[in-house]
Amino acid sequence: MLCRFHRILRGDRLKAILGASSFTRNFRPSSGLDMRLVQFVEEGGVFPRVGVELSEGGDVVDLSACDITFPREMTGFLRGGAELLESAKTAAVSGKNIVKRDGIKIQAPVTRPDKVLCVGQNYKDHCEEQGAPIPTEPVIFSKFSSCIIGPGDDILYPDVSDAIDWEVELVIVIGKAGKNIKESEAMDHVIGYTVGHDVSARDWQLQKNAGQWLLGKTMDTFCPIGPVLVTKDELPDPHKLGIRCRVNGQTMQNSNTDQLIFKTETLVSFISRFVTLVPGDIILTGTPPGVGVFRKPNPIYLKRGDVVECEIDGIGTLTNKIV
Repeated sequence: MLCRFHRILRGDRLKAILGASSFTRNFRPSSGLDMRLVQFVEEGGVFPRVGVELSEGGDVVDLSACDITFPREMTGFLRGGAELLESAKTAAVSGKNIVKRDGIKIQAPVTRPDKVLCVGQNYKDHCEEQGAPIPTEPVIFSKFSSCIIGPGDDILYPDVSDAIDWEVELVIVIGKAGKNIKESEAMDHVIGYTVGHDVSARDWQLQKNAGQWLLGKTMDTFCPIGPVLVTKDELPDPHKLGIRCRVNGQTMQNSNTDQLIFKTETLVSFISRFVTLVPGDIILTGTPPGVGVFRKPNPIYLKRGDVVECEIDGIGTLTNKIV
């Protein structure tokens, strides 16, 4: 029998030998695996580690210090499935290998996902805001994973645009691979949620490039996520969470995830009809009303020096500065 160390580090080879179903069949965790997972680097360090945040904004248990076989980045950790989740929970309650918050830098909880998928027009009140009909099926687009940044990282104001807008979003994180997933089984493939900021260049999204959204959505640093990955067991109902965005302390968006048109199960099932979802994939689920482009009487856009806070109850606050 292979030890856990070899199962993780040689996962791709094992997948080829055993087949995808064998590789992912043990993901479904038992109940009680409520955790706040983070990626972090020590002060002055370079290489990330995976940890468990003991409370919102609090100290962190360093999982790699608990067991050298723990992967040091989140996508590798998620590929480990239920066994690693259970080991992480044991480490989190042990009271050992705790690092102080002021001695580390929290990174994006997932930094190298295979896919960054996004959903447009997915809040009822956001559709009403722009006078758009309620979609009958999810509107899917994407960003490049290279535009992901973490909490506290700067959002770079691009020279090619003067219409940069904010969008706070609930982000689904995939923990188990799957294709053609049934809605009734979709949550078995979800590890949890984080906060996302779908930074958008409205001129390139809506007026240029023949109406294709990609360039307006995926410029460098246009996908802040974090600060933590909250496991699904930690959130009683992800579709009843307050969600808001502040710019320089002023509330611009203030809604609730109960306004989502297509919820987690529907989105995971729908997307998996077209592409295979794998551990670490993220799905930005859409934004509520209050974005700058639809402000009256005139649009309001971000400028250099602005500080944007994206907050979701039960998860945390993601803060970034425009530079």
